[in-house]
Amino acid sequence: MIPYGKQQLDAADLAAVQEVLQSNWLTQGPKVPEFEQAIAIQCQAQFAVAVNSATSALHIACLALDVGPGDIVWTSPNSFVASANCALYCGAQVDFVDIDLANGNICCEALTAKLIHAKQTNTLPKVLIPVHFAGQSCDMAAIAALAKEYGFTVLEDASHAIGASYLNQPVGICAYADICVFSFHPVKIITSGEGGIATTNNPKLARKMQLLRSHGITAEPDELTEPSHGVWYYQQQSLGYNYRMTDIQAALAISQLTKLPRFVAERHQLAKWYDNAFAGNPHISPLQQQTYAYSSYHLYVVRLTNLSKTQHKDCIHFLRQQGIIGHLHYIPIYLQPYYKQLGFAAGHCPRAEQYYQQAVTLPLYPGLTTSEQQSVVDALQRFLEEKQ
Repeated sequence: MIPYGKQQLDAADLAAVQEVLQSNWLTQGPKVPEFEQAIAIQCQAQFAVAVNSATSALHIACLALDVGPGDIVWTSPNSFVASANCALYCGAQVDFVDIDLANGNICCEALTAKLIHAKQTNTLPKVLIPVHFAGQSCDMAAIAALAKEYGFTVLEDASHAIGASYLNQPVGICAYADICVFSFHPVKIITSGEGGIATTNNPKLARKMQLLRSHGITAEPDELTEPSHGVWYYQQQSLGYNYRMTDIQAALAISQLTKLPRFVAERHQLAKWYDNAFAGNPHISPLQQQTYAYSSYHLYVVRLTNLSKTQHKDCIHFLRQQGIIGHLHYIPIYLQPYYKQLGFAAGHCPRAEQYYQQAVTLPLYPGLTTSEQQSVVDALQRFLEEKQ
C-alpha cells in the first residue's frame, strides 16, 4: 500500500534515540531544552515550550491566554478536532469561520463578515485559532489587522506548517500572533513519534505554558510564596497537567529537524510533479498556493469538482482497492456527532461542506517515488474516466 503520509527515519535518528536510551535521562533531562532552543532558532521566536502533543500545546496555549467559561473561541472547520476541542477543554464556547475553497484556509472575507455581525450581537471571540491547512499559512497580516480592530487574540495552529513561511518569515515567528503551535506526529513534516511545541515572544505566556505542562509546579526561588524548605522543595501553584515531552522524543526531533529543509524541498518537488500531471484536467483542482506563503506541503489535496457525494466516497474506496491510501482532510468539525450535540448543524459553513464533498488527499512524503506517483495519477484519472 502507498500511504498518504509517513515518517522518514535514518541511521542518525536511530543513533540519537539510542544515545538517550543509554543515558541517565529518559525524561526531564537536557534534550528537551535543546530541542526547544533549536525550534526557537528555526522559527526566529524568543521562546519555545515542548509538550507531548500539539493538542496539549493548544490546550495550555488557550489556558495561558486566559480562555475560560463565558469566552468564545473561533477556528476553522477544516481541521482536526483538536483545533476546537482545546477551547472546550477550558470551558469556552466554540464557533467556526468558513474557508476559502481555493486553499482550505480561513477566508478573511468570511471572517470580516462574521466579526461585523458578532460585534452587533456582542458575541465577539476572545481568541481566533487560524489553521495553516496542509502546510500553507493563512493570511496572517490581514488576520492581525482584524484582531487589532475587533480586540481578539490570535493563536496559530501551525500543526501542518513547520518549515513553512509567510511573507518571507518563518511560520512560528509570532509576528502576527501571540502563540504558534506545531505538531510532530509521524505523518507531519518532522516527527518525535508524538509531540508538539508552542512558540511565543511573550515571556509571561512562555512561563505560564512551562508551568501548565508540568502540574503547575515550580521550584524557582523567585516564584515561591515562602522561603524554600530545602533543595527538594517545590510548590504547585496552579492546576497543571502532565504534558511533558520525553528526552527520547526530543532527541528524535532534534535529529529530524536537521533534515527539515530537505524534507520540505522534496515535498515541493513531489507536489510540482503532481501539479504538472494534473494540468489541463478540468475536473481535478489542486489547492492553490498563495504568493504570500511558502508551504511546507504537509498534505497534497485535490478537489474533484464533478463528482456526487456518493462518487466522492467511491473514489477513495477505489484508490484503496488499487493499493493507494487516498484520504480526506477534513470532515467539518461541527458535523461530528459531539458538535451536533452542541447545536451545530449542516449549513453552518457552506464552503467547508462543499470542500468536504470534493477533497481527496493523495500520497505525499519524502521517499515517494515517481513510479508510485504515476500509479496514483493513473488510478485517479482512470476512476474519473469511468465516471464520465
